[in-house]
Amino acid sequence: MNQPSLPGIPTLDHKPVSGPDEIGGVEIRYQSVREILTRATGFMEEYDYTLNPYSGCFFGCTYCYAAFFSPIAELRDKWGNWVIVKENGRELLASRKVGNLDGKLIYMSSVTDPYQPVERQVRLTRGILEVLAERHAPKLVVQTRSPDVVRDCDLFAAIQDKGGRVQVNMTVTTDDEDIRKIFEPHCPSNMARIRAIGEVAAQGIDTCITLTPLLLVTEPERFADALLETGVSKFIIQPFHFARGKFVANTRDGAFHLMAEKLDCPIESFKERYMEHYQAVERVLESRLPSLGKGKEGFSPPF
Repeated sequence: MNQPSLPGIPTLDHKPVSGPDEIGGVEIRYQSVREILTRATGFMEEYDYTLNPYSGCFFGCTYCYAAFFSPIAELRDKWGNWVIVKENGRELLASRKVGNLDGKLIYMSSVTDPYQPVERQVRLTRGILEVLAERHAPKLVVQTRSPDVVRDCDLFAAIQDKGGRVQVNMTVTTDDEDIRKIFEPHCPSNMARIRAIGEVAAQGIDTCITLTPLLLVTEPERFADALLETGVSKFIIQPFHFARGKFVANTRDGAFHLMAEKLDCPIESFKERYMEHYQAVERVLESRLPSLGKGKEGFSPPF
């Protein structure tokens, strides 16, 4: 099946991972890259490296800031409709040029999700973890919103057995599926994510739930109970930033109107009402959860 080229990205002679019907119509391309580890800056500046196995993200959350890192406007506008597989990522990490990563702080991933659906087929993230488990003992933080992360608990344990550290962060944003479906239409449900991070914690891997951004929470007390039942003891919270949100076509008005409807307020005042709601939920979670980090400070290296 011939697919149109992504703007600014050459069409390679590789067969796409699968047809668009199998991955929700998202265009998949392969590309060789010069490096797989990037010196961390900005929000992640306390880490040594960020590691992004993919460019772009199938999940395409409507508020995702990562879209703005795409160098071409058309790619930004089509965020969520394309993914580039960094096909030589495993080989780059296994190269002698990488040097010793023992004790290095690595954040995977900062501008993509390492467990988006394409990973089930290309297994690039797993290949990268195999290299880390075989050759290095890094301090690795894995950030995802996919239950598929449970698959790699054996490699997380292997890294730890070699003297490294691993923490898996799971993003959870709401207890309301109506809200999830409009802001995160291609993502697994938040309850599926909660169950998955509980499984990771049960296998002895350090875990954290990142409530970032926290959208709306219908029943804060029950939400806190569900979070606590995972066995996770670390949490990070951050509000939704209206000005920074990346809204795909036709989503902004629908998302904002749904927020206003859920908050029982006119559209003109829902931003202020949302912040009141957020602060009320934050107070409940702060009183119930054992550890609640906030914003950038919450994302500081955990070890």
